[in-house]
Amino acid sequence: MANSLPDRLEPGAPYPLGATWDGLGVNFAVFSANAQQIDLCLFDPAGHKELARLPLPECTDEVWHGYLPGAHPGTVYALRAHGPYQPQYGHRFNPAKLLIDPYARKLTGPFRWADALFGYRVHSSRADLSLDKRDSAPAVPKCVVIDEAFDWSRDVRPDVPWSETVIYEAHLRGVSMLNPDIRQHDRGTFAALASPRFIEHLQQLGITAVELLPVHAFLDERFLLERNLTNYWGYNTAAFFAPHPSYLSTRRLNEMRIAVRQLHAAGIEVILDVVYNHTCEGNELGPTVSWRGLDNASYYRLIPGDERHYINDTGCGNTLNLSHPRVLQMVTDSLRYWVNAFHVDGFRFDLGVTLGREGTGFDPGSGFFDVIRQDPVLSQRKLISEPWDVGPGGYQVGRHPPGFGEWNDKFRDCVRRFWRGDAGMRAELAARIAGSAELFNHRFRRPWASVNYVASHDGFTLADVVSYEHKHNEANGENNADGHNENCSSNWGVEGPTDDAAITALRARVARSMLASVFTSLGTPMLAAGDEFGRSQLGNNNAYCQDNELSWLDWAHADSKEGRALTAFTARLIALRRQHPLLRETRFLRGDVDVLPGVKDVAWFDERGEPLTDGAWQTPEARALTLRRAGLDLDGRIEVVLLMHNGAREDLVFVPPAPLLEWIVLADSTDPGVAEHPLDGGQLRVGAHGFVLLAAKPPDTHGAAPPPGERPERD
Repeated sequence: MANSLPDRLEPGAPYPLGATWDGLGVNFAVFSANAQQIDLCLFDPAGHKELARLPLPECTDEVWHGYLPGAHPGTVYALRAHGPYQPQYGHRFNPAKLLIDPYARKLTGPFRWADALFGYRVHSSRADLSLDKRDSAPAVPKCVVIDEAFDWSRDVRPDVPWSETVIYEAHLRGVSMLNPDIRQHDRGTFAALASPRFIEHLQQLGITAVELLPVHAFLDERFLLERNLTNYWGYNTAAFFAPHPSYLSTRRLNEMRIAVRQLHAAGIEVILDVVYNHTCEGNELGPTVSWRGLDNASYYRLIPGDERHYINDTGCGNTLNLSHPRVLQMVTDSLRYWVNAFHVDGFRFDLGVTLGREGTGFDPGSGFFDVIRQDPVLSQRKLISEPWDVGPGGYQVGRHPPGFGEWNDKFRDCVRRFWRGDAGMRAELAARIAGSAELFNHRFRRPWASVNYVASHDGFTLADVVSYEHKHNEANGENNADGHNENCSSNWGVEGPTDDAAITALRARVARSMLASVFTSLGTPMLAAGDEFGRSQLGNNNAYCQDNELSWLDWAHADSKEGRALTAFTARLIALRRQHPLLRETRFLRGDVDVLPGVKDVAWFDERGEPLTDGAWQTPEARALTLRRAGLDLDGRIEVVLLMHNGAREDLVFVPPAPLLEWIVLADSTDPGVAEHPLDGGQLRVGAHGFVLLAAKPPDTHGAAPPPGERPERD
């Protein structure tokens, strides 16, 4: 910034929004349709002292703007907005409240919870209808003007096809806090994400994409801090363009760029979990830190006729109004920023149904989906939706538009229940491992649209699915009332840890069978970080506030005998998926194509090798299922694979269906360390709750043409 500050700003330009350095100064632009004046507040480099307060001199098409000559990267600033304080009409302007620029690229300084953060007097009998005139500046982080320069010239996007994608869902902080190979100062940051050992771990597993829980700057809720807890997961966004400050050990944005570039060099994509459905400002009794103070009536969905209160389809107090063109612009600008400035490869949209809501409810043709699908940059990235929210008609699995993958919780629950031994699950398991075609096979979507998982950050870990029948969330301070009550889990005889060798062995087998279902099913497999070595949260299925050893990955356990064994089995499953295209088929199979005489592209059998009749599908106590797929292998030869599932509590003898082929056992969840070997005797004993994968290459099939329309180009 210039040594002497001017007493006024030059007019500047209304585009681009945010603070933009041009080499000679900085242009500031911010949207507000209802403000009467917006002030630019300039601070000292530490963000402690306000040096100047300059009104933005122009407003063009509802964008306020001004230009500060001589300003440069490192300039620290924030905003104040003047206008009516009329909550009953949706307006909550209060110039005493310092506001974060919605387009701020970097924040400095912490949030400090104080009553001054609220636009109203906290203890007033009039609640949010009262007005608080205390300056909130000491409690609010400040914005920093940045220089976006970075040499991306040698960065190469992995651009992994959807059909070959294997996702590793991880918390940026949690993956490294207990990693002894990383310097203490770097743990929990992007510097640690680029750790050679962590990248090597991902490569050994066969991971192609890391999906990071929110890295946008977020606010820890006051009630959590009062319990000595924090919002560990980060689903409480305070700035859509700025990384969370504590995730940068160097305080430099290039730290994130270097991490992305290192992962790209290893062939691994980076997907960001993003939260555009709500903000950290909560309901009408929440703080005023940005959007509420700039233009509450535009940024949020308010109840028609009762604009004092917010529509709460998110369960978090407010809902962003993506029907407003400027709010939609902010979201899409944010997405493009992360792609262009940080080269991220895709996004997972938290509560994606909320983003697709218009005035009449969820709409696959909403403005949000339309603008993303036509965007030449965003439409070419991986797009994944969490296909539900808590509003009316909030469960929309399978109803998102083409181009989007969706978390498939039906797959999760079905796989858990089948391997638990529930009755009547055979038909549903068949649908799930075939790509959930009844949900996704429309509008020319592909099987990859179903993101298949058995555990994620939200809920039990895989180890806890087989160790606990009930949630144990007491550490969250909510009397165990939070989190899901039904987890489709079993403890197999003892709740939690046990020294009983038989129970421990059974738990391990069931966990391996669940992993086998994830990696041999049609769709996009997702692995929750740490599940590959048996990470436990001691039965806590809602660890959103546990920034401690309960949530962090225990790399000492990963190096244990049990941890290494499960990691090796997981890596083996992923390798088999990569080696056998039939396990990641790019089209839905209907069983109406003859690949060989008597062998169709897909068929279903019982443990005796007999085709399943309509009556057999409906037999509730039948817990055995054999799936046969046929097609081309990587060398262009016809290959046939068998997936044998035994969900019963006793061993079963499985017989491969006709015709007679020479089968090779590729993987067995009951004997995870066994090498590939021929099937002897024409039948196989599959252990209780066990899974076996076999493959055969019929003779004289090299170079055979694929069935018509069944082997498309890579998607």
